[in-house]
Amino acid sequence: MTDSQIIREIKEGNVELYAELMRRYQRKIVAFIFHMLKSAQLELLAEDLCSETFYKAFRSLHSFREVDASFSTWLYTIARNTVLSELRKQKAANVSLDESGYVPVASSDIVPEQEVLRSEKVSLVREAINNLPEKQRSALILREYDQMDYQEIANILGQTVSSVKSLLFRARASVKNQLEPYFAEPIYEEYEGMKSR
Repeated sequence: MTDSQIIREIKEGNVELYAELMRRYQRKIVAFIFHMLKSAQLELLAEDLCSETFYKAFRSLHSFREVDASFSTWLYTIARNTVLSELRKQKAANVSLDESGYVPVASSDIVPEQEVLRSEKVSLVREAINNLPEKQRSALILREYDQMDYQEIANILGQTVSSVKSLLFRARASVKNQLEPYFAEPIYEEYEGMKSR
């Protein structure tokens, strides 16, 4: 059953099918929110915001028009707006989201030194992405982590495709400039799918 068929049935009263939409998109939306939150400690908050995103989507599903966007694009837009709202609240409350105390769990397959180096690289890349202006950060996360095409990103951000390409170019250049002092080789391109496209 396609998203469209499910949405049509939900609009006709079979609201139990919304669980199927959640099952299809929940992991992607949590990952997207997690990357947008600027902090590694916020896994639980990412899950809360994901729930909030699905709640908002459910409440607004009657107004969703497939001719305007795909369900996934519409859902990512709601998720992005939910995260931005949360970040504004956190900023207003003057709470540092980066002082988390989060300690990543080491894989049993990796020796401790490798895990430390890996964690440091993760932190540096995350910090470089977090330093980007919001639209560049959103575009980069949607492209590199969620593997979206330019048109999908443009729809979510309310930009043109050429603007998205420009945002991505500037984001990658900024991340590269931020990471160059730390790495003799441009390893960031190898890291977490950060290949130039």
